[in-house]
Amino acid sequence: MPLKMVVADPKTGKSYKLEVREPEARRLIGLRIGDKFDGGIAGLPGYELQITGGTDRDGFPMRPDISGSGRVSVLLAGGPGFSPRRPGERRRKMVRGSRVSEDIVQLNVVITKWGEKPVEEIIQPKEAKQG
Repeated sequence: MPLKMVVADPKTGKSYKLEVREPEARRLIGLRIGDKFDGGIAGLPGYELQITGGTDRDGFPMRPDISGSGRVSVLLAGGPGFSPRRPGERRRKMVRGSRVSEDIVQLNVVITKWGEKPVEEIIQPKEAKQG
């Protein structure tokens, strides 16, 4: 199953949507939010990426403070998965743990180490061929 990856570039403030195919996507299973990995997995050679979050196939967000990879129902006061409307509001919500599993369909990552070529040069040729 392909994995969608949203790559944020803090230098430019832009984000890029990539798709990671099956053999490379399997290498990400077991990593946690905050872990760094080689950008070659996502087609960005020379880059280093850090996982910042993601969602599963049903849209439940990953939370860094929940261990494991399963879904749990927790009482939230803010952060990923719940935005309180009033001060002090808390609500029980279903969220996913911080570990990447096969159920994750989208990963949010940020660039921590840049390669020789800019991201736009690496991604643009692929988009031009598809279009």
